[in-house]
Amino acid sequence: MSEPAVAFLANRKLHVRRDGRTRVIESEFERTVRERAASIERRHAWKSQGRGAMFTGGAWAMTPGGPEQVAISLTGLTAAASGELLYSMETDAVSGIFLLDNEGVETRLFHTADFRVRHAALHPDGSTLAVTAFHKDNMRSNIAVLPVHGTDFTEATEGDSFDQLPRWVPGAKRRIVFQSAGIGRDAAGRFAGLGPCTIQQLDLDSGELEEIAAENGRDLLQPRFSEDGSLYFIRKPYESGVADGSLLGSLKDAALFPFRMGRAVFQFFNIFSMKYSGKPLVTSRGAVQRTLDPVQQFIYGNLARAQMVQAQQEDAKSRVPSAWELVRSSPSGRKETLAPGVLAFDVGGDGSVLYSDGSTITRVTPDGRNERVLEADMVEQVVAL
Repeated sequence: MSEPAVAFLANRKLHVRRDGRTRVIESEFERTVRERAASIERRHAWKSQGRGAMFTGGAWAMTPGGPEQVAISLTGLTAAASGELLYSMETDAVSGIFLLDNEGVETRLFHTADFRVRHAALHPDGSTLAVTAFHKDNMRSNIAVLPVHGTDFTEATEGDSFDQLPRWVPGAKRRIVFQSAGIGRDAAGRFAGLGPCTIQQLDLDSGELEEIAAENGRDLLQPRFSEDGSLYFIRKPYESGVADGSLLGSLKDAALFPFRMGRAVFQFFNIFSMKYSGKPLVTSRGAVQRTLDPVQQFIYGNLARAQMVQAQQEDAKSRVPSAWELVRSSPSGRKETLAPGVLAFDVGGDGSVLYSDGSTITRVTPDGRNERVLEADMVEQVVAL
């Protein structure tokens, strides 16, 4: 059997693999953003170099990174029947949906600075997109629909919830299935955490919203239906992201208070020194370098923290715990676990399933056999082509 064609997001880049060959797709939008950032950096270079730095107190020298460190994120990927790819991208200022045709030409279909548009899913007839509309100001997200060619943007769900990762349900009716979690807030209305993710189905024609799957103490993620009516999703233990209060924790905080206060005072004077002399109080060799812990990263539409699994074998470098299970629920309701340690997956038109543990992509054939397709670093999403 020939190797399946697949598109996937890995290391913040779009990859396409066909006929055993993988190529990286360079986005024109990303290139333009980085060129603009490089131009701005060149114009302001005098402020952090030579005599110019003396008059700015080294403040510009404190700005980390350059054009290569500009935050540009691929936040969703889907494929059309014709082989074209649609994906969502965003920066700190703007987000948009882009079409990559079979000739490699990128076209911007939609963009906005009012919210973040993510997780685009194309209707089988190729005319309509379902997306996640994330509102950063109040930390909530809705499911929205819009035409592929046009700007008639409509939010189809509402309420204080995290509705994400929509997928179209096969069939004549216009139905969308998606994951949804209620939002917890404190007395001041600030975001405090998420409830368990359930699976919801929305009929766009009637407006009927139905919960079709939920489990106590479990998050049900990335739902999608196959042509035969089976429901696929990832099931994992629920994590609210809010630490439980305890007497032991309070005693620990009290004991560490003097040390934390001392560190805060030191950091204040360190920033003061950087601003007016351009030099830190300690060198980079003497300072403890703190980097973003990958354990607490935002993983493909989930706010829950995934514990990285340090596998012993070199050929099994799983990125997620085995408790993250890929589940298939038949039309009769019988549930079957297809694979443990799954971060992302897709269902092919022939009934096969592609899934990734973050470092490999594996295919489950219609007769139940597992075939490793490829290895890659930090795979976030896979799409069967």
